[in-house]
Amino acid sequence: MNLVRVSRLSRVFDVSKPWLNRVIERLPKRLLTAVSDVSFDIPERTTYALVGESGSGKSTIGKMVVGLLRPSDGNVEIEGVDLATESDETTIERIRSDIQMIFQDPFASLNPRWRVGDIITEPVAARGGDTEGLAARLLEQVGLSAEDASKYPHQFSGGQRQRICVARALASEPKLIVCDEPTSALDVSVQAQVLNLMSDLKDEHGLTYLFISHDLTVVRHMADTIGVLYLGRLLEEAPPDALFTEPAHPYSAMLIDAAPRLDAFGREVVPPEGEIPDPIDPPTGCAFHPRCPIATDICKQERPPLEAFGAGRVACHHAGQVRLKGAA
Repeated sequence: MNLVRVSRLSRVFDVSKPWLNRVIERLPKRLLTAVSDVSFDIPERTTYALVGESGSGKSTIGKMVVGLLRPSDGNVEIEGVDLATESDETTIERIRSDIQMIFQDPFASLNPRWRVGDIITEPVAARGGDTEGLAARLLEQVGLSAEDASKYPHQFSGGQRQRICVARALASEPKLIVCDEPTSALDVSVQAQVLNLMSDLKDEHGLTYLFISHDLTVVRHMADTIGVLYLGRLLEEAPPDALFTEPAHPYSAMLIDAAPRLDAFGREVVPPEGEIPDPIDPPTGCAFHPRCPIATDICKQERPPLEAFGAGRVACHHAGQVRLKGAA
């Protein structure tokens, strides 16, 4: 059963100058398309990862899933309910209690004036729930001490703060946790500890993750399904084994070729070529065609639909015609 269903999701931001400036300077409106017609499902108790370069729309999708942003078009259904259109307050409250988010910066997302115990129990206390002993129990569950509940966030290291954020996310017993780059601000060794913790908690509590990251090595071991984003568009979706051995889209292959590998010591890594185009004025047809090594005229003229291919889905006119540089 699908816990999350994202259908034709789009988000456009108005980045125009103020009205009077536009009138005086005779400038048109400027609209930035951060997410464009994205659709995917997340089955219960699985991890769906969104990867892509900076500016690809990963975090914007995450914020729309949890309800921090309203879609410009399309919809997000959690347990079959679209929070943007649902009118029953009881249903909205029930669904919202099933969703939590872990943010990228573990210090900025914690109130520096609150004690850790109050931070962790806030989601439950806000709904009038019983918080007796909750903070101590959750702190021990994430590898910290019950005595830490009386401390403040500045008294902890980055990895410990992220564990506090995980404990806060677990407090309301959610079904879905959206993880927005949860380990990118941490050292590699601490990253592994936090990721192992999240993996264990997923199995223990039956959690569902939407995992947002730019680190392919992380999502390879965390995700059941990976979605590759580019300029707000979902270009490929596949299980990790299929994506990392036989990527169907040239952009996926480019990201994998550029990722560090333990078995490739001393090799010369060719960085991804070109830069993401201006999202205010995106290319026609396939958004990736200006950087694509196998692009043809049809790529410049028609946007390819996301269709079933191999073990997943791909949006490419020449799907499967690319090979990894390290492949034999």
